[in-house]
Amino acid sequence: MIPRYARPAMTALWTPEARFQIWLEIEAHALDAMAELGTVPKEAAKAVWERAKFEVDRIDAIERETKHDVIAFLTNVAEHVGEEARFLHQGMTSSDVLDTCLAVQLARASDILLADMDALLAALKKRAFEHKLTVTIGRSHGIHAEPTTFGLKLAQAYAEFDRCRTRLVAAREEIATCAISGAVGTFANVDPRVEEYVAAKLGLKPEPVSTQVIPRDRHAAFFAALAVIASSIERLSVEIRHLQRTEVLEAEEPFSVGQKGSSAMPHKRNPVLSENLTGLARLVRSAVVPALENVALWHERDISHSSVERGIAPDATIHLDFALMRLTGLMEGLVVYPDQMKRNLDKLGGVVHSQRVLLALTQAGVSREDAYMLVQKHAHATWRDGGDFLERLAGDAKVTTALSRAQLEELFDLGYHLKHVDTIFRRVFGEA
Repeated sequence: MIPRYARPAMTALWTPEARFQIWLEIEAHALDAMAELGTVPKEAAKAVWERAKFEVDRIDAIERETKHDVIAFLTNVAEHVGEEARFLHQGMTSSDVLDTCLAVQLARASDILLADMDALLAALKKRAFEHKLTVTIGRSHGIHAEPTTFGLKLAQAYAEFDRCRTRLVAAREEIATCAISGAVGTFANVDPRVEEYVAAKLGLKPEPVSTQVIPRDRHAAFFAALAVIASSIERLSVEIRHLQRTEVLEAEEPFSVGQKGSSAMPHKRNPVLSENLTGLARLVRSAVVPALENVALWHERDISHSSVERGIAPDATIHLDFALMRLTGLMEGLVVYPDQMKRNLDKLGGVVHSQRVLLALTQAGVSREDAYMLVQKHAHATWRDGGDFLERLAGDAKVTTALSRAQLEELFDLGYHLKHVDTIFRRVFGEA
């Protein structure tokens, strides 16, 4: 993670101060539960809440000697709490603190990302309805296919991100588990009720069966969900990049006053935001393979996952947070050119209506093979040599024997392609 692609709220979750504060809350809540169960004095729990604090620099200094971050933390806290600190971490192991803390951080990161997605969905919905009937050419393989609307393009993106949001809600649910089960996860030296208490206090659920760590299939699923969101961001970004190409120019990113597109060419207006989003998507997806490889830990625990998660957890969530914000701003400010869409739609002389002509000929009694050859011949001639597809068809006796001029003209009506737009919008956005 670099500051260029980081926003304050998400970044704050991953600071040493935030991490150690969560550690302290885990230890203090666990001590409260132990006090209620009578395994430690209530005065000890009270002393921790009243006097416990830490200094990041001091923890770092102790860790340089102990080579153990949790011990360094507990030592620093004990310097402030005093004698009662001996009851901290009773029956617990380092993973109880580390894994529960990571669960808290990922759950809170999810909440930020869900808010980001809500903002993006709102922007997509607004622009989709704005361009619900803005006719444009649909493309397959990058080639003109049949008419669609720009609103339908955006409705598709909305539906995709709505699915992504559902996946993220499920991923958050799965990742938000607490483990306070002690060495190898047997609760031999810490009562399971301590885990239940800490989980409730931190908004988590108890891990049904931990080893000495929370099983990493949960984390793999979480980072996979982030990766799918990133891929959806890239899909929409690539669409915008194509639409902004000079030869297409049906839509383009907002270009602010004073913005410069090129250090060498003053005329340039480059799709830098969507290109940036493509790169950020790659970074988020790069977390998936390491997260999957973290699943296979040795026996009840090892720490091969630890160094991986120290990198991918902040990086993936911070980059995705930034990317969602950037895409939302891009969609809110996207400049759309309906007139250029219409010019592009008409560029090939009407051949985009070829399927309607094909179907009409078959309905009129022409075999599909003959109808296809007739329509393809005139469509390719129009594409190659220019002219008007309708006029070529109207000049062919084999066509007019089956279809009148009026019937042919009716087949070129753009409104035909819009008749189910309302149905699709209701499917995506509901009756409202």
